Amino acid sequence: MDKTFEHKTAQEKAREIWEKGGFFKAHANSGKEPFTILLPPPNASGKMHTGNVLMIALEDLLIRWKRMQGYEALWVPGTDHAGFETQTTFERELKKEGKSRFDFDRNTLYSQIVDFVQQNKHQIENQIKEMGASVDWSRYTFTLDEHAVNVVLDTFEKMVKDGLIYRSDYVVNYSFKWGTTFSDAEIVYKEQKSPLYYIRYGPLTVATVRPESKLGDTALAVNPNDDRYKEYVGKDIEFEDVLGPNKLKVIADPYVDIEFGTGVLKVTPAHDKNDYEIGLRHGLEIRNVVGINGRMTENAGKYAGMKVLEARKKVIEDLNGMGLIEKVDEDYENLVPVDYRSGDYIEQLVMPNWFVKVEPLRKPALDAVLEKKVNIYPKWREITYLRWMENMRDWPISRQIVWGIRIPAWYSVEENPDITVTFLNGKGAITSGKVGELLGSYTLKEIEDGLQSLVAPKKAVYVIGKEKPGDGFLPETDTFDTWFSSGQWPLVTLKYPDSEDFKYFYPTSVLETGWEIVTRWVSRMIMFGIYLTGQPPFKDVYLHGHIRAIDGRKMSKSLGNVINPDDYIEKYGVDALRMGLINGTANGKDFNFPHDKILGYRNFANKIWNMARFMLIMTESYEEETGEKVPFFGDLDQELLQAEDLEIMEKLNGLIGEVDKNLEKYRFADAGDAIYHFMWDELASGYIEKVKGREDKVVALCVLRHTYVTSLKLLHPFMPFATEHIWSHLPGLSNEPLAISKWPGDQVKPKK
Repeated sequence: MDKTFEHKTAQEKAREIWEKGGFFKAHANSGKEPFTILLPPPNASGKMHTGNVLMIALEDLLIRWKRMQGYEALWVPGTDHAGFETQTTFERELKKEGKSRFDFDRNTLYSQIVDFVQQNKHQIENQIKEMGASVDWSRYTFTLDEHAVNVVLDTFEKMVKDGLIYRSDYVVNYSFKWGTTFSDAEIVYKEQKSPLYYIRYGPLTVATVRPESKLGDTALAVNPNDDRYKEYVGKDIEFEDVLGPNKLKVIADPYVDIEFGTGVLKVTPAHDKNDYEIGLRHGLEIRNVVGINGRMTENAGKYAGMKVLEARKKVIEDLNGMGLIEKVDEDYENLVPVDYRSGDYIEQLVMPNWFVKVEPLRKPALDAVLEKKVNIYPKWREITYLRWMENMRDWPISRQIVWGIRIPAWYSVEENPDITVTFLNGKGAITSGKVGELLGSYTLKEIEDGLQSLVAPKKAVYVIGKEKPGDGFLPETDTFDTWFSSGQWPLVTLKYPDSEDFKYFYPTSVLETGWEIVTRWVSRMIMFGIYLTGQPPFKDVYLHGHIRAIDGRKMSKSLGNVINPDDYIEKYGVDALRMGLINGTANGKDFNFPHDKILGYRNFANKIWNMARFMLIMTESYEEETGEKVPFFGDLDQELLQAEDLEIMEKLNGLIGEVDKNLEKYRFADAGDAIYHFMWDELASGYIEKVKGREDKVVALCVLRHTYVTSLKLLHPFMPFATEHIWSHLPGLSNEPLAISKWPGDQVKPKK
């Protein structure tokens, strides 16, 4: 062995051993009990962050432990197309070239994003390999693989037939300039001064920057803790309005800010996301007064047909004329949503979206946890899941983006002349309007070839199917929410429904992921798993915490405190980073990035290397002096063991039980900490120092080798590179690599 430990050499040599041997490929129908983990798919076009590193470290720990225990261990890798995030990333690249998504039709843009993802996907794959993840690459899955897409489409078609899918209204960010919706990630907020109008609603006064939206008000809201308005809660307020006599109910909702304005909020569910949520909680009417053409709808009465700003001006004029404006704060500063590209105004509109009826799916998924068919660790995280499932509302699953799995719906233009389309015409100009009117100037083929987006009325007639049903149809342009597709991850990765993998490895053993997606992802996987197979997709769920910056704040580029794991891998090695993060965890709680622990485990790697060198040097010296081989522990006469030998063996046996017990309970830090202190304190500082001067060197060396090698096995799932590299230098152990060696069971307990 070299005098000093080099983590880069260890990483290179260990990877060579594993890749050459193909030891991580699992075999269905091997007769062994399966143990299966599915890697939560990272973004295919991104790079790993510290959360990804922690996830891989924990899952690799589990899968290596179970593989060494004799299970048929399968860890399936994959990556996620990541809808909005990937499309937004790609659009940033387009912007550098002076282009945007609005320069392309839908199919062309999709093809360009495919190329972009393929060029970048290898980055995350290489990082997974660099981390030492013992995944089965032969089963790699991408969420837009043909099989994955077909499973998602088949599920949707089944849900349609089972009456679980419907179209209804949902609030979206809409750009009149571009004729499309924007994700929350694409919205920027511009600070500006806007007049804040204090408008009388009978005995109550409301402060608002959007007087024209009052035409869509369906309630007034106050905070339930605001004593000023308790007498009005639950009552109808009658008042004179610009459209004539009006009446609105006063409701109590904790969203209302007591300190803002007068503490009274006008609720306009059709044109504000927060108001929409209030409306859902209180069963309010949704009255849309702004259309997708940027003009006031017929619900706006005499203001119908006006552009928004024109209507605002006229409403203010009329309110003043009626004496209903109490005062105006001309210096009020507020944030206005605009699109990231042009800075143009964004309106929040209620538009038709596709929904899942969750009630038939929610109850079985809730019962699965209550009845312990699925166990959530740490247990205190379970309440988040239970509250979410108990209060879950119907799920909007459509997103107005290109990058994703298109909802397989088709609209007959003859039956649906009111469909609104936005497309690039033959001259490359963006054109919008109702298809029935546009067909007088453009062919259906020209519209379809240049199609960017389509908005169908809520009551539009549609056909569901993977293939176009015939001439005269336009496709739905909405794509599935990524949680709808990734919610079927356990099914698509195991090639549901007929593969040998699915029959053998489903349900999987454990899902390990971040706590923040227990509602968005974990719940959906359990719902889909039970709906399609009758069984939850996994038995256990472990939820790890977020990694904060060293200073305890959330990592942020603007704060300059983002930690790049590549820097730590380069300086300290993968093992030190993995072990530092594992032992820095706080049983599912958020924790600060453990810089000092990583440094400490770099030193620990050096320590166990030096322990191995010492053992080899002492063994070689003894064998040269005596001409005899140091026997293995099983061949040693147990009567020769001394007190310190018996003591270290007893502590070793206790360590094995402690590590297994903690890993079974997903107490990773406790297990790793126990190994660390045993090897450093008990073995290196204790036993080795005690036996250095012993005359019966053969006994001491035999016990030392057995204790060290056993400890090395226990440490392997935590620090796979250093341990595998050391193992390869230890003669006479086995021709097999450490990664597939037998996990320590009950050790021989010598006579006392």
